[in-house]
Amino acid sequence: MSYSQPRPYTWQSITPRKLLPVFPPPEPLPAPPLPSAARRPIFSAPYTLSTHIFPAAHLRTTNYVPVPSTPPGDTTKAERQAVAEKTAQTLKDLRTSLEPCGSRQVLWNCANRYVKQGLDGTRAKGVTLFFAHANGFPKEIWEPVLHLLLSSAAASAIDEVWAWESVQHGDASLINGDKIGGVFDWTDNARDILNFLTYFLPTVASSSPLPTHLARLPSDESEYRKENPFRHRTFVAVGHSYGGCTSTLAALTQPRLFSSIILIDPVIVKPTGQLIHKSEHADRLVVGAILRREAWDSREEALEILKQSPFFGAWDPAVLKTYIDCGTYDTIDPATRKPIIRLKMPGIQEAIVFSETHTEFEVFERLPTLDERIELRWIVPGKPGAGEFGPPGATRERVWIRPTNASNIRIPNAGHLIPQEQPQALARDIQEFIQQRYISPRAHL
Repeated sequence: MSYSQPRPYTWQSITPRKLLPVFPPPEPLPAPPLPSAARRPIFSAPYTLSTHIFPAAHLRTTNYVPVPSTPPGDTTKAERQAVAEKTAQTLKDLRTSLEPCGSRQVLWNCANRYVKQGLDGTRAKGVTLFFAHANGFPKEIWEPVLHLLLSSAAASAIDEVWAWESVQHGDASLINGDKIGGVFDWTDNARDILNFLTYFLPTVASSSPLPTHLARLPSDESEYRKENPFRHRTFVAVGHSYGGCTSTLAALTQPRLFSSIILIDPVIVKPTGQLIHKSEHADRLVVGAILRREAWDSREEALEILKQSPFFGAWDPAVLKTYIDCGTYDTIDPATRKPIIRLKMPGIQEAIVFSETHTEFEVFERLPTLDERIELRWIVPGKPGAGEFGPPGATRERVWIRPTNASNIRIPNAGHLIPQEQPQALARDIQEFIQQRYISPRAHL
């Protein structure tokens, strides 16, 4: 089930901002430790998991400002709601300018690497998959999808998988802490992705172990990648929501690195009237994130409570368990001094990401210009009544915004959170795409 191509349409054109240059901070740098212990993936496919740290792009689009205060826990529901709405307005007010600032900060990204066992690095250009999460989810959220994908026939083409973590998510959030601040621009996630691809992704995929702190590539290799494809990789990006928008922006900036992009209901939105200036949907997401519960007595308690929630209860059980196991960390309650678990990503940081509502329009504006060599596969909700980014019909319009070398599929019984609600169906579609694009006889013509 897919969307047919709509009639030509127009939109309120905007002028996208020019991105800041991408380069890592000067060395030497401190080497922060991994905040979470090494673990095995939830699947038994012949891929080895390791976790890596590397610096984010040095220039940041926004200046650092302190994180606004959040509702205290010992207040009434009405009082918490009032404080959350006030904090949400503060987040809006902090966005005084869309002009890039170019402030210099040292932040860190994390990524999980899943590499095929026994891979010797001599294959010409096997597939490297790059998964970019939605707002609020750790890098491990993809493992239920990988469990199926890496056990399928498509695995014969997949040398390596990298699961990305934005600076305020998961383990990266624990490393960066208060350095993240109270304002974030989505363009920086795209620039951080390019920083990784240009300066830190190893030249070849090999089962040889990599250091926890990835080494910076030789300057001639980084310069080559700015204008050329990878020498020994076929690079396929898979991005959901926020990760889909920012992965696309990375491809618009350095298209030669990308072979194809799988877009899972990305936040790429047609600029339309008041929606450009005010989004009630985004406002609700911001307040909801500020009010999100962040701590429980145990992972078992968290699982039992979240299963009863309409939001989390719609998830596949394996995804919910992975979210709790990998999206929380053990700590001590400062009030009771008892052991608890807490979300690695504070709700206020999720709200800060939700409060940025400009990059989604810029990417829509630019997407028709994406190099037609890059194949686009759109995977969007198929549940009746599922929300859209814009008025009814908006999804049909955006999956055809770059019509050449593009296709789309609607996943039945899934809303926006396709990886969380329907990981099996998502894995099957990615599998079929890889088989048709990179294994079938057509791939060798």
